[in-house]
Amino acid sequence: MTAQSSPRPAPPRPDSALPPLWARIVAFTSVLVGGVAGGFIGAAFGRLANFGSIATGALLLLCGLGFAGGVAVVAVLTLRALGEWNTIRDRA
Repeated sequence: MTAQSSPRPAPPRPDSALPPLWARIVAFTSVLVGGVAGGFIGAAFGRLANFGSIATGALLLLCGLGFAGGVAVVAVLTLRALGEWNTIRDRA
């Protein structure tokens, strides 16, 4: 009797909530763009309000960090939703 090796089915992939690479790159880029935009807005406000250069620099930094933080929160929530959506789609 000849034993024929039947191809084994591939084991199922473990569920992963990790979003695709392109989504992570877009999220990272959007956080950087949000931080730069916040910095520009803070610097413009400092110049319009006629603050000194130190206060304008502080506003630039604080607004940049604040905007980047806000965009990061939205990006993380979006990436988590995308990861869950991909998991649900793969199960169907």
